[in-house]
Amino acid sequence: MHDLALADTTPYPLPAESELVQDLGFLGFSLTGVIITMAHKKPKGKMLTEGQKAQNRQIARRRVRIEHIISSVKRCAIVTRAFRLRADDIRDVVMEICCALHNLRIRLSPWQALT
Repeated sequence: MHDLALADTTPYPLPAESELVQDLGFLGFSLTGVIITMAHKKPKGKMLTEGQKAQNRQIARRRVRIEHIISSVKRCAIVTRAFRLRADDIRDVVMEICCALHNLRIRLSPWQALT
């Protein structure tokens, strides 16, 4: 299923004035009361301005950190493989547990400073 089609069918309980960083795969997706941050797309036959390029680099830096966190959560194999449990909201509970394990791993890592 395409990301945009999945996003359109899923309710997002984001608080008002929160920020959502999304890529061009979600072009046209919006939530009321949420600030959408998205990279600038190069217009056909034109170039991006230096300001737009700088904003794209800044957004890319943030997205790389987010992607690294997602890959760390996916170390829990249950997140990436076929999930057969059919109970209501069990997938959300499993994802919350895997995110909590990621946070625990970060806190106990002797090589990273706590911030």
